[in-house]
Amino acid sequence: MGQFVRWYNQEHRHSAIRFVTPHERHEGLEDELLLRRVDVYEAAKKAAPNRWSGPTRNWAPIKAVHLNPDQSSAEKTHRRAECKEHKKAA
Repeated sequence: MGQFVRWYNQEHRHSAIRFVTPHERHEGLEDELLLRRVDVYEAAKKAAPNRWSGPTRNWAPIKAVHLNPDQSSAEKTHRRAECKEHKKAA
């Protein structure tokens, strides 16, 4: 388990936080890393503009992160209905 936790926090780049690791985020390295990515992407776009059909990826830092974000009322109602259907079928 410890090996997984180390990988998850120090190696795995999470898409929900712009492909930085939780360790990089907690250590305050996120802003610098993301600024460097902006430079890399802009340089790549300038070097080969025909390969880009629109703007580069959004590398703005994600400020708020939720492990279990609140769902909309419609999503909650839909899930409850699915659970009831599943229970009836069982």
